[in-house]
Amino acid sequence: MSDWTKTLEGLRSRAWEGLSAGAGDAGHPLHTCALATTGPGGAAEARMVVLRRTVRDKALLEIHTDRASRKVADLSARPLATLLFWWPDMALQIRARVRVRIVTGAEIDPVWEALSASARRNYGGRPPPSTPMAGSGDYRETAERDRFALLRGHVETLDLLHLGTAHRRAVYDRRDGFTGGWLAP
Repeated sequence: MSDWTKTLEGLRSRAWEGLSAGAGDAGHPLHTCALATTGPGGAAEARMVVLRRTVRDKALLEIHTDRASRKVADLSARPLATLLFWWPDMALQIRARVRVRIVTGAEIDPVWEALSASARRNYGGRPPPSTPMAGSGDYRETAERDRFALLRGHVETLDLLHLGTAHRRAVYDRRDGFTGGWLAP
């Protein structure tokens, strides 16, 4: 077993190193994750999303989304979510409970401008997400700036589970400055 799993700081640092790498590398296993929200009637809703940016010193995880998507409606009603990552090479599960701020308007202009034309087509489309269609060919891609939004997830707790020879689990909480504490796995 590696030394990074034996200390709270080592475990937390390795997780943030991986998250930072995942945000910048489409081939990294932490580039995608499951985003879970509370849907209508209190039902759990989960979907895969792409991690686009991390800011460790602010405990921030950011994804891009279409404002017309169900997840935006879910987060508008209740801005709490969980991002779940699996890093197979490190045998590390990362579960980040986040408070999400939906960012739109001029604040995201630089992000939109940096997107390629093909990436912009992920934010738009007719009909909008989850609309029933008569056939699979009834959808048309469009790039619509007003449908683009950022989901800024401010980490409230970071729950790390290493499934090596000796399983280790730690949780880090914003309220105590993410100092961390060990939990039974």
